[in-house]
Amino acid sequence: MNPPTARKRNTDEAAAEPGVTPLTRQTAARIVEHLSAGSLPAGARLVERNLAELLKVSRSPVRQALRLLADEGVVVPAERGGFTVALTGDALSRVTTAPHLESDTEETYLRIAADRLDGHLPDRVTENALARRYDLQPGQLAHLLRRIAVEGWIERLPGYGWEFQPMLTSMDRYEDSYRFRLTIEPAAILEPGFVLDREALESVRAQQQRLVDGEIWTIGNAQLYDLNSRFHEVVMACSHNSFFIDGLRRIDRLRRLIEYRRSLKRDRAITRCAEHVQLADLLLAGKRAEAAEFLREHLTTVGREKTAKDAPGRADAEGPRG
Repeated sequence: MNPPTARKRNTDEAAAEPGVTPLTRQTAARIVEHLSAGSLPAGARLVERNLAELLKVSRSPVRQALRLLADEGVVVPAERGGFTVALTGDALSRVTTAPHLESDTEETYLRIAADRLDGHLPDRVTENALARRYDLQPGQLAHLLRRIAVEGWIERLPGYGWEFQPMLTSMDRYEDSYRFRLTIEPAAILEPGFVLDREALESVRAQQQRLVDGEIWTIGNAQLYDLNSRFHEVVMACSHNSFFIDGLRRIDRLRRLIEYRRSLKRDRAITRCAEHVQLADLLLAGKRAEAAEFLREHLTTVGREKTAKDAPGRADAEGPRG
């Protein structure tokens, strides 16, 4: 097999190819980000539907992005259709669609999140203003704006500029979000239409187990939030209640920035990730009533820890260790 670098193509040429739209390349970059976080091992099957839900896009750009990544050797065709993971770890940094500026912009990303949460950024901003404020090169700024747009807390305005979307900023509303989740998430497991998506649940269970096994010390608060919220959204999706599903997704988007500040210290976060694994095991064993009660206790404890005013377990500025 040729090394990944042999498959690289000129970015401009790739962008000009039929079917390789900006959305396709953006989706491919986000998939590489997902793989770079250690979410899936080599050989793992990639499920289009799960990726589409994770990235909040339709399955069409996901399908096109996977084909693009197959050309670069990131994924390989599976025997029964679809694709499996081929590259992991450091090898992904050499991929042309990879967001190679990630490490250079992570600190700035968190600064923008903090400034927005603290009210230091207006609702509408220009690229020039952001570039000056954070001393960003065009490529760095473009990468950051793509990432934030995919996460749903900024949108491009027609013609010129960007507009930040509403987010939770007060502790009262943050506490409300946990009470809302405590109402709908356990109930979703008991919905009459609940059908377990075993493949999706086993995938996110594996992610949580890897966090428990030590990966939690090497990732940032933003990645940890993505993995944990993804776990809850996979469980919720099994309810097939569109109102519950949409409600949780909206809350997850709104609470993203404040969650960066309220992240538990990692020794406490490991316990919560272990509870995710336990919840998945109950569901996989068909014990829905027990799972619903377990989830209620989990959310009650986490909500109490994160909304406590003294919050001894908080890690406002804590990042990865090691």
